[in-house]
Amino acid sequence: MSAVEISCVVTAGRDAHALRRSVESVVAQTMRATEAVVVLGLTVAGPPGTGPADSGPGSGERAAAAGFADAESAAEDVRAVADELAALDPARVRVVTSGAETPTTAVLRNHGLDQARGRYVTVLGEGERLQRDACRNLWEAAERSGAELVAGRWTPRAGRRVKEQPPARIVESELYARSRTVDDLADAPELVVADALVTGFCVSTALLDRAGLRYAEDLDRAEILFGAELAAAARRIALVPNLVVSGRAAHDPAGALEGQLAAHVRVAELPLLRNDPGLREARDRAFLTDQLVPLARQFPKLDADGRARAAALVAALPAARTDPGLRVGLPPVERVCLQLLADGDADGVLAAGYALGRPDTVASALAERDGRVYWRAELPDDPGERAAFDVTELGHQYRPFAGTPLMNHLIHCGQEGEKLVLEGRLPAPLQPLAPDASLTATLEFLVRGSDGRRAFRAPVDEVWREGDAVRWRASVEIGALLRVGGTRDRVCDPHLALHTPVGTTSGPLFLERDRVEAAGSYRARPRRGPLFGDTWKPYVTVKHHLALQLEARRRPGRIAAAALHYLTHFRPARKLKRLVKGVRRRFDRLSARSVKARVYNRLLIRLPVRKGSVVFESHMGKCYGDSPRAMYEELRAQGRRKVRCAWSYASSTDGFPTDVRLVRRLSWRYLWTLARAQFWVDNQGFPLDLRKPPRTTYLQTWHGSAYKRMGFAESRIKAQNASERDKLSAALARFDHFLVRSEHDVTTLARDYRQPAESLVRCGYPRNDRLVRARATDETQGRFPRPALATALGIPDHRKVVLYAPTFRGMPKKGRAVQLPLDVRRFAQRFGDEYVLLVRAHYLESAVLPVCPPGTVIDVSGYHDVSELLCLADALITDYSSIMFDYVLLDRPMIFFAPDLDAYVAARGSYFDLRAEAPGPVVETQDELLRAMDELKPSDTAHRADRARFAQKFGGFESGQAARTAVDVLFAGRTRR
Repeated sequence: MSAVEISCVVTAGRDAHALRRSVESVVAQTMRATEAVVVLGLTVAGPPGTGPADSGPGSGERAAAAGFADAESAAEDVRAVADELAALDPARVRVVTSGAETPTTAVLRNHGLDQARGRYVTVLGEGERLQRDACRNLWEAAERSGAELVAGRWTPRAGRRVKEQPPARIVESELYARSRTVDDLADAPELVVADALVTGFCVSTALLDRAGLRYAEDLDRAEILFGAELAAAARRIALVPNLVVSGRAAHDPAGALEGQLAAHVRVAELPLLRNDPGLREARDRAFLTDQLVPLARQFPKLDADGRARAAALVAALPAARTDPGLRVGLPPVERVCLQLLADGDADGVLAAGYALGRPDTVASALAERDGRVYWRAELPDDPGERAAFDVTELGHQYRPFAGTPLMNHLIHCGQEGEKLVLEGRLPAPLQPLAPDASLTATLEFLVRGSDGRRAFRAPVDEVWREGDAVRWRASVEIGALLRVGGTRDRVCDPHLALHTPVGTTSGPLFLERDRVEAAGSYRARPRRGPLFGDTWKPYVTVKHHLALQLEARRRPGRIAAAALHYLTHFRPARKLKRLVKGVRRRFDRLSARSVKARVYNRLLIRLPVRKGSVVFESHMGKCYGDSPRAMYEELRAQGRRKVRCAWSYASSTDGFPTDVRLVRRLSWRYLWTLARAQFWVDNQGFPLDLRKPPRTTYLQTWHGSAYKRMGFAESRIKAQNASERDKLSAALARFDHFLVRSEHDVTTLARDYRQPAESLVRCGYPRNDRLVRARATDETQGRFPRPALATALGIPDHRKVVLYAPTFRGMPKKGRAVQLPLDVRRFAQRFGDEYVLLVRAHYLESAVLPVCPPGTVIDVSGYHDVSELLCLADALITDYSSIMFDYVLLDRPMIFFAPDLDAYVAARGSYFDLRAEAPGPVVETQDELLRAMDELKPSDTAHRADRARFAQKFGGFESGQAARTAVDVLFAGRTRR
């Protein structure tokens, strides 16, 4: 290894601390053959517009705004830090100075590339930090693969839980999911399609010299073009899954917009993209989604001049008026934003950008033409541009006016004496209102923190129709109206409630940030006196809505606030706070699961068993249903008076019987109840770290036969260490009885969960007794009358019912719902006149359904007992969910929609070939599914024998008496231990 293998070029801006962080991250590399080349300008910093910081992100605007004197002081600090770092480690830190008169970031970086001595070079922006093993990982990948360019992951700040800065499409396509080499950019088009190589890479100096590559000094965002040129010039590229750089300044779509747009144009002109139409099209599409859509989201944050300038810049860009086909497949409001940007309509983009962050909000006066709904009434003649305004799929035509959120745009917000004068504009609803319809409105000032329970109301002076909008005007004496206490109730959020003959809708008031100063300030009269506040000051929230905050601006209030601050922050108070926090932490530890488990396993488990007590739990307490419910209802039907039952619930008691004892899962009461129970009954597993008392009988009903490999046959379990597998073995050994419904369960579930033969109860699942009885009723009396559930859901008798129940595919990201494989809207449009589609997501997942015509799609995910839904359904659409083993007992049509079947089997494994065994058609695309629905009746007849065979193979023990048998086994008094 030579003296210097990797040179890290670090350009100095105006932030000395950022420079220190970057250089120290280079010095701390585990690979010693690295150097930091710190590049300074002649003055390092200067008046705004002269320093390198003006041309890149994260450039220390505070020093520039402070004026020339502060800039000179910042320059001295930066040079002092650079000299200090070089003195501490002269062998690994070199300081070089560029002689350029205008030392932009690109100029400094090029000077650093010229001064680099390593075989490879990497470049760090201001504040960016290398991970400790970054250089070693990059160098080893280059040496191992012979690549001229090596790239890895990067984030906007340090930490494992932050989102990565590369555009979303890079993350979704797993560009850096594994180590690999790329000899053809067609295998990794994201490298030039999206701005993936702005940082987090190293490049060989041989490639730089051979191709003559340097940063374009006439571009503000030169790193965008430089990264694309590197990818196009490199003969071989290595990609590593490691995190390389953290701390990069977060991308601001509205900042340095002109430079960013110019950089995109230059990238699109590269020979590589000019000669490859597919790559050029992908680059244009990425530019729209990764740059222009985020820009539209930022419009509510910009002032009027900034919005006008941004819209004009984008409209003048040829890439903005790309083929309308590039926008196909984008969400409707994103298409609208892109078209409005191309038109240079700043006001239109403002409204659309507001709606982007608030799904279901109507921000423009919608219009209906030929059965389609458009964003506005004035439509272009060009079919492609007209299609951009088509928002039919948002479903506003099906929404009632009442409750529909409208963008309430304040066009005037000012002060007249002690009154706040507001004037707003709302888009007219799509549902027509009579010209003489009575319109009234109320201003509601909601006290923040009260969840809307506390509000001060004032009438709106005027409400009138004006073209395709509703206008209103109100004048409110703030001090007299907002009589808050003044302690915690210090912020009020104004809302407008618009009352019409067809309903009421309410929402916050949108106000541009640069117009809030005109709102003035108002004398406040809190009930507890002026010491708690004397002024109401309007401001704009982070969500761009008007709010009013109680402040202390006069002398008595300022003195009281200062005294309160002193009393809560001087040394004894700080010590008292730390003491209280310490006591609270110790108290909170008593509720930690590890503490509860130790107390339970060491103490509570020794308590005497209460005879006749039973604890029921279904799906870890998430519902009152499945086989535990069937057994509980069987117990009640038998009238066993000495049996005391308790049900576990996870978070909400909705849906549980009101006359049963409920215990919150993992609470102290829950642990006490488990420790003293004579019987445990559940369908999935009580907490794994809780031992079963020696005199307790545990009956495991389980929750479905297995298609995917389970237990010790799972690859995930096989990969665990011995101690983890031992924990699972101990948890499974708690079962005294294990219900099975076929020999398939015996040779799969029971075997792979290592259940002894004497523990198996061959009776079927209690939850399926209802299905067996329903089939017998169908054969003797027919399908009508339907269960009472049909009336509760509002399903008419002339419409058939299809249940869609996909299986669990993995936990969604926090706060996000899963994307259902089935296109629910398309299904409703095609079959809505004949079928009602019931959608039931897996109990571990959540799904948000699109708005569809009323009565065509119903979300039943929150319904506790799936057996009732199965009895109601005339047909089932599923994938490889275990629900297929239940529904087949009804002998009704089934369709298996599994677009990812092969990938699922490859990842999880399976016990049989679904395509060969399925008692119905197996389809993989939406079109195939729709054709299968068209042919449902002949398919039903063709697969009747297959259903009988499938039911016998996977449900041979189902006789309709499982609940009674399981109850008899439970109270027989036999246990294995």
